[in-house]
Amino acid sequence: MNKKYKDFQKFIGFKFKNIELLDLAFVHKSYVNEANDKAENNERLEFLGDAVLELVVTEFLYKNYGNPEGELTNWRSALVRGANLAEIAKRLDISGYLYLGKGEEKSGGRQKGYILANTVEAIIGAMFLDQGYKKAHEFINKFIISYLGDILEQGLHVDSKSRFQEIAQAKFNVTPEYKLISESGPDHSKIFIMGAYISDVKYGEGEGSSKQQAEQNAAVNAMDQKGWKKKKNTEVKIRKENA
Repeated sequence: MNKKYKDFQKFIGFKFKNIELLDLAFVHKSYVNEANDKAENNERLEFLGDAVLELVVTEFLYKNYGNPEGELTNWRSALVRGANLAEIAKRLDISGYLYLGKGEEKSGGRQKGYILANTVEAIIGAMFLDQGYKKAHEFINKFIISYLGDILEQGLHVDSKSRFQEIAQAKFNVTPEYKLISESGPDHSKIFIMGAYISDVKYGEGEGSSKQQAEQNAAVNAMDQKGWKKKKNTEVKIRKENA
């Protein structure tokens, strides 16, 4: 198993003491439901990693920026949201390591944003358990917080639906609408796919564990499809003691 993850550990700069924690981080629940060689999925690690990620990002923003609480909250949301984590997962090339059930595999699970994002959080949880807060912090700083500058420059810290609406109204004088395309899964774990429409023309679609999340992802997808990345002028107030 160490050999299997040798290149991945080298790339992220983190060598696990307990490699089984890293292996577990890649186990999607669909695999456990169908296979006999894995007794647990990565959801508990994801739960832990989500909390560690939010704390690390919050601490970083508090120590380094003097902006108002509302702005810092938006910046944090942009860094930790699923769409951003899914992009980071692609940069880390984690899709090939995923354990997926046959049905999830056939439906393109290796490219599903929410699965990739959840796996990143599970990896962070595994790092925290393996070597503690400091090492998890180093990974988050290198692979997640380092994109804060790009997020601010491109205006990605602004609510995606609000940004899409602003652009749609400026270009077409129309407010976008969102329509349910499909939903799947049991009641306690549904996945929704929503479409973003302007004048009944679909501009993008997104998926999520709630309709609201799927709408946000649909707005992002619509703007990506059209290349509508509107920059925002953001005043960044560096805390003097950290300047």
